[in-house]
Amino acid sequence: MDVATPAHVGAAPAPRKTTRPLLRRGIHAGWVVLLALATELRVGRFGFHPSDQGFILAQAWRVLHGEVPHADIISARPLGSAVLHVADYALPMPLFFGSSFLAMIEIIVATIAFAALVTRRRVLDWGPGMTGLVAAASLINLNAFPLMAWHTVDGIALTACGAWALDAGLSSGRPLARRGGLVLLGCAGFVKQSFALAAVIGVLWLLLHPATRAGALRTARWWRRLVLDLLSLGAPGLAYVLWVSLGGGFAAMVDQVTGGLPAYGERLLGLWLDHPEALTTAPVRELSFFAVIAVVLLAVRLPGDRLGAAGRVASWVLVLAGAAAVVLTVVDGRFTGSTRWADVLWWIVAVSVPVNAAVRRQVPWAGLLVLATGFMTSLSWGNDTPTLLTGTLALTTLLLLSDLVPARPARRWVTATAGLTAVAVCGWAVVARHDQAAYLDVGHDRLTEDLGAVTPAMAGIRTNPSTFTFVRQIRDCLDRFPAARTAILPNSPFAYPAFGLRNPFPLEWPLPLEIIGDAPARMLATADRLNREGGYLVLFETDAYRMLATGGPVPESIPADTPVFDFLGLEKAIQARLTGRVVTCGSFVGKYAP
Repeated sequence: MDVATPAHVGAAPAPRKTTRPLLRRGIHAGWVVLLALATELRVGRFGFHPSDQGFILAQAWRVLHGEVPHADIISARPLGSAVLHVADYALPMPLFFGSSFLAMIEIIVATIAFAALVTRRRVLDWGPGMTGLVAAASLINLNAFPLMAWHTVDGIALTACGAWALDAGLSSGRPLARRGGLVLLGCAGFVKQSFALAAVIGVLWLLLHPATRAGALRTARWWRRLVLDLLSLGAPGLAYVLWVSLGGGFAAMVDQVTGGLPAYGERLLGLWLDHPEALTTAPVRELSFFAVIAVVLLAVRLPGDRLGAAGRVASWVLVLAGAAAVVLTVVDGRFTGSTRWADVLWWIVAVSVPVNAAVRRQVPWAGLLVLATGFMTSLSWGNDTPTLLTGTLALTTLLLLSDLVPARPARRWVTATAGLTAVAVCGWAVVARHDQAAYLDVGHDRLTEDLGAVTPAMAGIRTNPSTFTFVRQIRDCLDRFPAARTAILPNSPFAYPAFGLRNPFPLEWPLPLEIIGDAPARMLATADRLNREGGYLVLFETDAYRMLATGGPVPESIPADTPVFDFLGLEKAIQARLTGRVVTCGSFVGKYAP
């Protein structure tokens, strides 16, 4: 996709040159697919936990079977991600493997989109050096996060690609690209409400872009175009609300999406306020170092070339020092959320943007977009930091800094070597971090079991023997106690798509923060309905569930009175409410009515 490049006007290119853009497109598409596949094969498929790694797929499974968001599925967020990930079921590969592969594609493409916007260069014009830096940034964006379908990944990708397409359409005069970008930005707020700001950004981008301002308030044609553009932006939201309303879930939707615990991003915005001494310790100290460099760089660059050769040399030294601060932040962060390295990178970009604007006398709007996306990403219950944007934050800083010094041509083999080195180093770091301890799983050498032996949907996914036993026990329970409706409570949403089960309850994963509005009453009402109708199996996890992430023991049998794993008493209430016969199966106790 071309970014901020006017349509070419002039004689048609010679036929012999028409294959070059096609070849370049093929090369760029090829490295995206190869990097995503390599990452999935070496990192993504190693490690599994029954909770997160299947949550979005379970919601998509219900949508695929015609259930209506909020009416049939309780959710504290709009279920746009569930709709998007219906596509995962169409991939010609095992479901969980293919879903992880698609998540990495999203991460890479979002990284490309942000880089194209910041550089104002067409992707087809990138050399191997720039391509390598973007590939490396994609790997840093993944860092220690598990590769899986997730609403935050979707929100970042939709925001990045929407802005990319919108900018390309505005710059080239192509309405399809412009309106396609607006549709994507409109979708972003419906994968998670924290990304609603993406739609506001879309409106501002549309109205402030020079291509839109031309003819403003003058012609009926301009107004017609604006109305169609705004309809494109609002179309996803209108379609979602109409769908939910026709399914009888409008009131429930309002209750659910406004009834959760709010997130304000205070942890990101108040990085050093609670502990000012953090500014002298790694990695937060890199922010202090960078801020000093930025002030000096500003003093050197504001006079332009009046400082002569000394000013140019000083500028290069300061830019390299700033780049070193970014690299040290990544190194000192160790891909660990507790170090706050993602927050530090966000603040480094926040310093870079005004410095770039002051020197170049032009606001770097793409830099502001990256900052806004980082803030939206941090509005989370479990991961309230822009960790999934760290590579983009680091690359954006480097690009904004490089804008402040005169360009120096470099030999192609030098930039290619630098790019490949960056990919290799970042790839090694990501692999090492995941091998040390996969997300909620053990180290690489202990991930000895392939879950494809339990169900074809999980072929290729490797985990520890304890988690393998837990998943196998679910399959054994299903074989022993067949039922039309089956639930596993509370922490195994993966089981519904993995085994093709229909969950009778309106929640896949009843975490305390997910139990909103009338969720407890609806869960208990479902238990009463199951008692009336029969044909159900409800399995309850026991304390053995706590052992999975550490590879602890999972018993092959337990007494029927074993306490069940319970968050707020809801699981125990459902267990007491159900009138089916008590069964035990592996580490599960349950209620069964054939």
